[in-house]
Amino acid sequence: MSIHHIGIIMNGVTGRMGTNQHLIRSILAIRKQGGVKIKNNEIIMPEPVLVGRNEEKLKKLADTYGVTAISTDLEKTLKDPNYQIYFDSQTTNRRVNSVLQAINAGKAIYCEKPIADNLDDAVKLYQTAGKAGVKNGVVQDKLFLPGLLKYQELKRGSLLGRILSVRGEFGYWVFSGFNPAQPPQRPSWNYRKEDGGGIVLDMYCHWRYVLDNLFGGLKSVITYADTHLQERVDENGLAYSCSADDAAYSIFLTHENIVCQFNSSWTSRVRRDDLLTILVDGTEASAKIGLRKCWLQTSEKTPRFVWNPDVVNPIDFYENWEEVLPDKEYDNGFKSQWELFLKHVVLDEPFPWTLKEGAKGIQLAEKSWLSHERRSWVNLSALPD
Repeated sequence: MSIHHIGIIMNGVTGRMGTNQHLIRSILAIRKQGGVKIKNNEIIMPEPVLVGRNEEKLKKLADTYGVTAISTDLEKTLKDPNYQIYFDSQTTNRRVNSVLQAINAGKAIYCEKPIADNLDDAVKLYQTAGKAGVKNGVVQDKLFLPGLLKYQELKRGSLLGRILSVRGEFGYWVFSGFNPAQPPQRPSWNYRKEDGGGIVLDMYCHWRYVLDNLFGGLKSVITYADTHLQERVDENGLAYSCSADDAAYSIFLTHENIVCQFNSSWTSRVRRDDLLTILVDGTEASAKIGLRKCWLQTSEKTPRFVWNPDVVNPIDFYENWEEVLPDKEYDNGFKSQWELFLKHVVLDEPFPWTLKEGAKGIQLAEKSWLSHERRSWVNLSALPD
């Protein structure tokens, strides 16, 4: 058996996303399955070192999951030739400097998004990586969700005809913390702009790659954002003023003039199929996409609605939808993308989701804020090389 041992510096994995999705469900899951199979007698085996500022948290995490290597010295770890990849899932405002250090150390870069909290820094990252000749990638996990993968099967089959419009609803109620029985389920930094928080910066990085990849590149945006809850309680039980937006409402227009309306909110109670739903209307059919499921309604099965608010509507609005590939199972999306990136590093296989693609998400967030301030449409120009 030929084994490619690939050392991975995992910085910031003591956080919720880093621990659950990247360490446990991706890297450790890959190790448990015996690595990433290349051929019958050849595999890639990731070898992680956990890096962070809190040694106690690192030791606890390592002991819990059987990881043998930890470090609180990023600079020293970057000098170790046994580690070829640097992965970053720190808070956004710490990411840029660490990624630049890793680029200068010649490491391949893989990181969470947002890759920066402003476009200038995002451009600097991908341009620096390009000049250094290091391979790089950004987590684009929504593309690997079962619901979106099933929609892509429909798209390849051209079942929807010409796409007319897209309507996305995302979010849920994040508790403020003033009721001790209902503690907040997101970290307090999410609601402080000075710490890199805000739903536009967080979620519009997702919407950019989802819309670009599924419906065509974006050309313009109009957005209204707000901070609906002005005060919340932090991890220490102290009240703080919220300086970041917790809801945003946008219309995105693609180069094909597909109208995409998206509502994103951490102050909305859910009464829909999933925490994220996307309705796609086409000339021949419509699709409803959720996180794990996808449904199709063809023209032949579309009910003939007649408006009459004075009687109970006899039509079941859910009845004429057919679930797409209901029995098909998919691997964890974060893990799937990690496997692709490992193959990119070892075998030089294509990996289109680069730092530049991550920068496009920052551009959309900044242009959305500009639209909010101007109360007008704002165009998205091509990013520099």
